[in-house]
Amino acid sequence: MKQQSYEKLLSNLEDMTKQYRLLLDCVRKEKDFLIQNEIELLNENNLLKEQLLNKIAGLDTIRAGFASALAQEIGANADEPRLLELAQRMGGAEGDRLRTIHSAFGLLTERLVAINKENAVYAESALSTVNSAMENIKDAISGPKTYQKKGSYQQGNNSGNLVSREA
Repeated sequence: MKQQSYEKLLSNLEDMTKQYRLLLDCVRKEKDFLIQNEIELLNENNLLKEQLLNKIAGLDTIRAGFASALAQEIGANADEPRLLELAQRMGGAEGDRLRTIHSAFGLLTERLVAINKENAVYAESALSTVNSAMENIKDAISGPKTYQKKGSYQQGNNSGNLVSREA
């Protein structure tokens, strides 16, 4: 029974790793599309990224169930199973395999976060450029600005005395 739970969890984790790698490729392409200003390709890539994220979320839900079942069988915390704790309790080659997968997830996550931060900078720069272009177009369409004369300058008494001579 323990071996079967381990195999299910391992298969799920390998699927998740594959999806994370696809997501990493997708985020790298997003960076290129942002730099090259390829809007059509960027939109297609964003749809793919959304599909990958949904698939990863589904796999993660399944993973939680498999990890909980394995944790219960080996005497680990079944409410919040941790991959490293499972690896420690499993020991041997099975534990090493879980540690390797944990390490791979860590590296993939770090790369995703770093590239996403860069992409955010590129996206903000692109938005700033688009906003500036829109302002320029709006100014060109509206024509030169003219101001209406709504107020008038009122002349006062110009006696030239700053101080009253009365004491």
